[in-house]
Amino acid sequence: MNLIFFGPPGAGKGTQAQLLQQREGIPQISTGDMLRAAIRARTPLGQRAQKFVDAGELVPDDVMIALVHARLNQPDARRGFVLDGFPRTVKQAQALDRVLEASGRPIDVSVYFDVSDEVIVRRLAGRRVCRQGHIYHLEASPPKVPGRCDLDGSPLFQREDDREVTVRRRLEVYHRETEPLTDLYRRRGIFEPLRDGDIETVYRNLVAIVKTKTGSQKPD
Repeated sequence: MNLIFFGPPGAGKGTQAQLLQQREGIPQISTGDMLRAAIRARTPLGQRAQKFVDAGELVPDDVMIALVHARLNQPDARRGFVLDGFPRTVKQAQALDRVLEASGRPIDVSVYFDVSDEVIVRRLAGRRVCRQGHIYHLEASPPKVPGRCDLDGSPLFQREDDREVTVRRRLEVYHRETEPLTDLYRRRGIFEPLRDGDIETVYRNLVAIVKTKTGSQKPD
């Protein structure tokens, strides 16, 4: 099964992709994770992408398309995948179509995570991480010791792209560049909206969509 998860930053796409990955045994392909790893490693791609990520802007299409193309060609993605946060523009969607058509792997369903801007700002501005990537939230899941990771004791910090001014800029970019995908996928008959809620409720609704659209017989 081949799935796309899209929606505003902080909508919970990554969390649900991880849960579905465990259920279906297909890889979660997160462009955000791949970019952050490249930035931490200071690869040429990471250095090129960092200024766009820090400013809340979209990374250029050619960089993202090359990154995703290479990942989709890896053996574990041959029998299916969950694309988390890609495509983010109509141009990227068209490029993805060409890649998948060449290998006979059409998208089964495109799931839209429908979350309001104010909820997104509250979620992301309160997020804190450590250098190892462990994630906390000042309200929803605070660390036991303020400012310190529960797992390794390292200091927590706010990512540049989680600062409120950057989050609001990211949302502006999202509405301008990514939201048009709703019409594109609706016309193709593969668009499925997923309303916000607690993790368990969203996951239950997501599994129902996947079963209906792909015929998955995996037990709940």
